[in-house]
Amino acid sequence: MKSVVYMLVCAGAIFFAACSSQTGNEKKETLTLMKEAEKAAGKPQRMQVSDIKETITYKGKEYHSSVVRRPDESLPVVTNEEGDKFVDNRITLRLTCSGKQLIERSFTKESFASVVDARFMKYAILEGIVFNKTTPQGIVYAASVGYPESDLYQHPADCDDGRKTLHCQGRGAGRRLA
Repeated sequence: MKSVVYMLVCAGAIFFAACSSQTGNEKKETLTLMKEAEKAAGKPQRMQVSDIKETITYKGKEYHSSVVRRPDESLPVVTNEEGDKFVDNRITLRLTCSGKQLIERSFTKESFASVVDARFMKYAILEGIVFNKTTPQGIVYAASVGYPESDLYQHPADCDDGRKTLHCQGRGAGRRLA
């Protein structure tokens, strides 16, 4: 009798697990349905807020970098070719050394309009700015402007911090931003 009860409990557990688990495809469908519900509600989609802090050593000194990305409702909403709407981002770069603030600058995709094709910009958002490298000229950041929910993007510029100024160089042409 105990073995029959044990077998029934095991069979019930297996049945419950089989009926309640989701495969990877079912999980994707659930996420897709959630996104579709957001789209149906007419709300623009937005990227998550991020705050990336890094310590960078340049010419023997320690610099502290903070790059904060926030969706910005004051910027024009971007509509892709399928009609989906997206809130564009504003990214603030802060660079300090020995407690002194050297740079605090906010960027939007329009900051890179001179180095990114206008047709591309129409459907793109500013996705990120990240520390890239140090060079003899300064600290280099890379910016990315891209189509939302896509792998299609352009790196419009490498931004380097030299003597408290921020320069961007893209496609062979330099452009002073600050």
